[in-house]
Amino acid sequence: MKKKADVLLGLQWGDEGKGKIVDFLAPEYKIVARFQGGPNAGHTLEFDNKKFVLHTIPSGIFHPGSVNLVGNGVVVDPLILRKELQAIALPDDVIRERLLISRKAHLILPSHKVMDAALEHSKGKAKIGSTLKGIGPAYTDKVARSGLRVGNIEQDNFGDLYQKLKNTHFKMARNLGYAIEEALLDGLDFDTYEKKWFEGVDYIKNLKLVDSEVFVNQSLENQQTVLAEGAQGSLLDIDFGSYPFVTSSNTIAAGACIGLGIAPSATGRVFGIFKAYCTRVGSGPFPTELFDEDGEKLRNQGNEFGSTTGRPRRCGWLDLPALKYSVMLNGVTHLIMTKSDVLSGFDQIKVCTSYNHNGENIDYIPFEMAPEDIKPVYTTLKGWGDEPVRTDKFNALPGALRDYVTYIEDYLKVPVHIISTGPDRSQTIMR
Repeated sequence: MKKKADVLLGLQWGDEGKGKIVDFLAPEYKIVARFQGGPNAGHTLEFDNKKFVLHTIPSGIFHPGSVNLVGNGVVVDPLILRKELQAIALPDDVIRERLLISRKAHLILPSHKVMDAALEHSKGKAKIGSTLKGIGPAYTDKVARSGLRVGNIEQDNFGDLYQKLKNTHFKMARNLGYAIEEALLDGLDFDTYEKKWFEGVDYIKNLKLVDSEVFVNQSLENQQTVLAEGAQGSLLDIDFGSYPFVTSSNTIAAGACIGLGIAPSATGRVFGIFKAYCTRVGSGPFPTELFDEDGEKLRNQGNEFGSTTGRPRRCGWLDLPALKYSVMLNGVTHLIMTKSDVLSGFDQIKVCTSYNHNGENIDYIPFEMAPEDIKPVYTTLKGWGDEPVRTDKFNALPGALRDYVTYIEDYLKVPVHIISTGPDRSQTIMR
């Protein structure tokens, strides 16, 4: 019988700690495969007193014997990918052994980043908070059937295809009133960035490019274990997130089927990751957001600054109706709670258990989540103060933290399988 691929994804607005958990689980899997998103993701791994932030590379890259696949649903910036591979300081032969890239993954061109900036500029105060990495325009070209894919770099006419699409982007940006001549891409002028981008293309040519949907399905047929790794979070899904303040891909479990080319029947366990509280980067609704000392305390204790953008994250209490919504959408079988240690020092912890929406009490996410129409209804739980939590045994946790976990499980009707009590690999409890 064909093996089934497990899926791991975020249940909130991203930044749930997926990188650490994939790194922790990776020894159980032969293949770790990213299925959507691009360099707007920032998966942080800490071990052996070292810290790495991965943007495109799957989070199993540091494990000997693992194969890491950048799937067809991912959008790839060759310059950023090359920088990332150089930063992790693995030998070239090890990288070629452990990393595969789908030929069907779409490319992010330098002019996609120009388009990203032009579109944000044109929206004025209605900006959605894009990371300006060119993600949205790359996915737009994909849907419009005008994009370029990784497999195109192997073709003799790639330069002509590139120039044609670049000219189209420049024309569109100028029509939006954007001054292309003044554009800076990650601090570089366009021509310099473009030159380095093509160096990245040449670098990618020396990596293993594969027909990923065939590779994944053959691996499952051969009984190899596969972990599909998501980026961003379920509440940023293009269809089911807080639209239009969302990302440009399907971040939910169904996205693994599209982003890797596997059938729904070929998926197995679904690991859903959530923080013990909530954060969000950029614009968009956030019912439990805190603007007081508690919010600042969460931000400082959790080091809540974007691993990709460096932007301060908005912080708030745990939102259980939103979490329940994500559990439903993804068919989550195993919950994973991260950053429980960040709630240390609080004598009381609030949890949102429902919303007051236009005078009615509801426990689901409505079509619109305008701040003036929706107010969180809280239950107050006992905190664990300064009791130590950094342990690898559940029974050694403070009683109030164990009660917090039980409260969440009772509300969501799904067991919390793993609890992260700190940033390092070793600070992880498996139940």
